[in-house]
Amino acid sequence: MDARLTSEQRQLRDAAARLAADLGPGSVADLSDVDRVARLEKAVDATGWRALRSDGASGVEVAVVAEEFARRLVDVPFLGPTLADDLRRRLANSPATVAVSPATVAVDGEAVDAHGFRQALALDGVRVAAWEVGNPLASVDLTRTTAELTGRSWPLGELEPDQARRWRALALVVTCAELVGAARGTHALACDYAKVREQYGSTIGSYQAVAHLLAEGLALIEGSVSVLRHAAWAVDELDPDEAVQAALVAKVYTTRAARTVCETSIQVHGGIGNTWDCLAHVYLRKVLADPFQARLQEVHSGLS
Repeated sequence: MDARLTSEQRQLRDAAARLAADLGPGSVADLSDVDRVARLEKAVDATGWRALRSDGASGVEVAVVAEEFARRLVDVPFLGPTLADDLRRRLANSPATVAVSPATVAVDGEAVDAHGFRQALALDGVRVAAWEVGNPLASVDLTRTTAELTGRSWPLGELEPDQARRWRALALVVTCAELVGAARGTHALACDYAKVREQYGSTIGSYQAVAHLLAEGLALIEGSVSVLRHAAWAVDELDPDEAVQAALVAKVYTTRAARTVCETSIQVHGGIGNTWDCLAHVYLRKVLADPFQARLQEVHSGLS
């Protein structure tokens, strides 16, 4: 495989980065800015990126957008509706899907990215079912709304086993992309802080103890990008079992790396890094509240 992004993929990445930079939260206080969130929701919806898979986009292109959104803490749904869109695409031949309104995805009995959605799609083995989305639930991740599922589910159809594996590979890959994006975002936050915070007459970034922490974080991010790109490419290009295996490898690596980078960012910030007003904890929360973490062992068991 060629790990380099194509010209079109770079343009998609740059467009996602610009949107996220313009309308993503610049502070913890911005997370509760209703007007900003409404503008962001309208902008993301207008791009049509939540239906990338239906439009023929590759796993790499979905991962590119997810990474950039997580890097700037975009706090409107993307992962959930994107995965639901891919389920719809794979169920295109099932007449029951016609009755489903715009939906997000459900994981472990909860609707993920539930804000603005009334239905959630869930994959159980090879069977796809729809649920009504209920009341919001408390979430560690301040950028994502989760909700309970209410009432009874109704079946939508079944996927071929290979199709189900590819969807699970994509789900893990998009989650990995969010982890990498969060790691990149919090690392940039720490680097910017290290350039301006002075101690003993010098910026703290000039001290080796701090510089080494940031350099080690960058090395972890570079490794995460490489393993993510391979897994994202594998979603569409390799055998389904190999695609899931690549996604699992990426999941293990990026989960550990992202947590280390987020914790390092808080350490570089020092005392202010432990306060509510510092964005560093928002990145750490996002990494710790990964919606597919509980499924890692389940998917791994399905391979054996």
